[in-house]
Amino acid sequence: MKVDPKQEHNLLIGLVNGDESSFCELYALYKGRLIYFAMKFLKSTEFAEDVFQDAFASVWENRRFINPNQPFAPYIYTIIKNRILNLLAGIEKETELKQKLISNAVNYTQGTENRLLENEYEDLFQKALNTLTEQQRRIFELSRTEQKSHKEIAEELNISVYTVQQHISTSLKTIREYLKKHAGVLTDLILLLFCLNL
Repeated sequence: MKVDPKQEHNLLIGLVNGDESSFCELYALYKGRLIYFAMKFLKSTEFAEDVFQDAFASVWENRRFINPNQPFAPYIYTIIKNRILNLLAGIEKETELKQKLISNAVNYTQGTENRLLENEYEDLFQKALNTLTEQQRRIFELSRTEQKSHKEIAEELNISVYTVQQHISTSLKTIREYLKKHAGVLTDLILLLFCLNL
């Protein structure tokens, strides 16, 4: 579906002025084509949706710097492209990290010790989750445990997509800070095992 330039111009003006409904309309207008674009490179609906949602979170955060007189498509596609490149690089690094952690940190010949280690990690992660507010934890679990999209969560809780994005971003920062204090070098391992679902 082609975006009407006049409609887009009006939505961009609204976006720059902080109008959430304009943001949500742009989000809906571009969602299908951008996820399809991301899927061609990532081969994963989950990763493609995360890239799209992250890109639009950036759009909202930087809305004051957007020029409503310029086409939006080149701007958002550039953001998506950069997110895809970063994610692909990150996946490669995290795959390598997982392999190192498995080979160096976990002795699979000792099953009981391995289970105890996993239980310790899970306990730390649950304690980190308990530091979130009730709303943050609910949104975080809907996203990461039930695998719901930001839009689905927004509709279920009757809040805006942007609010969902902000809660998840804040939750991740809070969890990471807790783990840094209590788990140190194990922070990334625990996030990989229980949070990022990679």
